[in-house]
Amino acid sequence: MAETTRCGFAALVGAPNAGKSTLLNRMTGAKLSIVSPKAQTTRFRVLGILMREHTQILLVDTPGIFRPRRKLDRAMVAAAWTGSDDADITLLLVDAKSGLTEAVAEIIDRLAKAGRKIWLVLNKTDLVTPEVLLPLTAAITEKLIVEHVFMVSARSGSGVDDLLDRLAENLPEGPYLYPEDDLTDLPDRLLAAELVREQIFMQTHEEVPYGATVETESYKERPDGSVRIDATIYVSRAGHKAILIGERGQKIRQIGERARKQLSALLERPCHLFLNVKERSGWDEERARLRAIGLDDVP
Repeated sequence: MAETTRCGFAALVGAPNAGKSTLLNRMTGAKLSIVSPKAQTTRFRVLGILMREHTQILLVDTPGIFRPRRKLDRAMVAAAWTGSDDADITLLLVDAKSGLTEAVAEIIDRLAKAGRKIWLVLNKTDLVTPEVLLPLTAAITEKLIVEHVFMVSARSGSGVDDLLDRLAENLPEGPYLYPEDDLTDLPDRLLAAELVREQIFMQTHEEVPYGATVETESYKERPDGSVRIDATIYVSRAGHKAILIGERGQKIRQIGERARKQLSALLERPCHLFLNVKERSGWDEERARLRAIGLDDVP
């Protein structure tokens, strides 16, 4: 008799910097989503595909939910809520150290109105004393009905296996939606752009990373099995361009080199990455730019 298979979507929803991307990467065992100490690094929905026994868990990492100002912000928040609306289970990730902030309270209000299946995941529990966790759980569950509560540390991996086991048992029965060895539905072109953008976050400061976007202009397979990738970094100000390029081009070389190494490891083939920096003020209000980085258009 054939084994029953299960397959479903679990969306990671939370305020910026709750640790969603770190948790996604920990659960899948792969670097799929940008991780940086800065908030709002994930800009669109990232899907991590994970096999657990006879269940295909489709983990959706969504942008942190915050009050949008620019068209880019509105598109990011819309992507986050779409990820939650489409999921079988929504994992509300809360930073246990920050607690029940105003941003978390706003997310809880919206989730409460949606009436979806929600599991509460308290993250960064290794950074707080156990006495903090029960009152925090009580404060959240007073405002929102949750099916289960999990205490995890995405950084160390503590509690993550338990969460995955429960997901595997609770997702609906059905056929797998992706090949079993797939890791993500993210196109390689978009993955390349995101890894470059991550390095911009890691190696530049203040408003520079938020004022930059990366687009893969061309992605060509070469006869020797390697791939050539040409990407353009758009920045909103001339000063940002100078910072990104650095003295004698040193900064942009460093960004390209680190992104290339990560990309080669993920794609399991040699990569040749060429970066170009262009000033384009107002790119974060342009529809074409937002579509190019994987965000659906918003009014």
